[in-house]
Amino acid sequence: MSPIVKLIAQRIALGVLLLLAVSVLIFAGTQILPGDVAQSILGQSATPQALANLREELGLNDPAYIRYLRWLGGVLTGDLGTALSSRQDIAASIWPRLKNTLFLAFWAALVSVPLAIVLGLLAVRYRNGFVDKLISGLALASTSLPEFFVGYLLVFFFAVKLQWFPGISTVYDGMPFGQRMMAIALPATALTLVVLAHMMRMTRAAILNVMQSAYIETAELKGLRAFDIIRKHAFPNAIAPIVNVVMLNLAFLIVGVVVIEVIFVYPGMGQYLVDHVAKRDVPVVQAVGLIFAAVYIGLNMVADIAAILANPRLRHPK
Repeated sequence: MSPIVKLIAQRIALGVLLLLAVSVLIFAGTQILPGDVAQSILGQSATPQALANLREELGLNDPAYIRYLRWLGGVLTGDLGTALSSRQDIAASIWPRLKNTLFLAFWAALVSVPLAIVLGLLAVRYRNGFVDKLISGLALASTSLPEFFVGYLLVFFFAVKLQWFPGISTVYDGMPFGQRMMAIALPATALTLVVLAHMMRMTRAAILNVMQSAYIETAELKGLRAFDIIRKHAFPNAIAPIVNVVMLNLAFLIVGVVVIEVIFVYPGMGQYLVDHVAKRDVPVVQAVGLIFAAVYIGLNMVADIAAILANPRLRHPK
């Protein structure tokens, strides 16, 4: 087996083991939450017999490891369980929400990733100059603001004052594309501002690190233009750390949308999770938590594999 295939196989196996460990933590975390699930479903006026019957029906009297294995077996077969609060199939309820979250994350990534790379290249081209200081200063200011504050600022100026976009991002199946884009304009902008600065700063740092290499000095001595050196020589060799930071931020766009979705009342996974945490709907919390973990681990695994493939020493072993 070649070294590159072996490393990729190891990363995939590590990702699967990590997801399994996270599933144990998610299950354990929901089990130690205060309160009684049966009591929260039936209310304070429920009789002891009714509570006992519901606990038996839900399997709450079984040992924890039995309940975990039952839940994990269901997940592996595509059965995420049934919501306690609505008695609806969780997989069927989650799918439309997941599509909405992916739609929002896709457009935020489509804007933020190319823009961050271009701004990073410009900052390197004009490093220590006015353009570099301006871009770095704005990036630092952006990363200093919490995402909920950015969201509320956008609502105040563009929804309340200027009334250009709706303050509540309501989307539904069959909604015209133009109206859907108008609805997600503010939450997508908030997500873009949150991740843009981090990606730009890491892109700048990665390229500047490569710029200290001997072959960059050789290219400069040949008389190549500064931007051509950055674009053709420095950027391709800095792609591995850039891909890593891009993947981490893409994971945040999907996993970290909870606050943004709550602010804009966007019907995505984050809003779905918050609604059911308030109801103490444990199966829904477990399912959403596991999906978020799978997305985060999966994108990090893709970043690791991309870094392996981008390493010339592994692609062309001696």
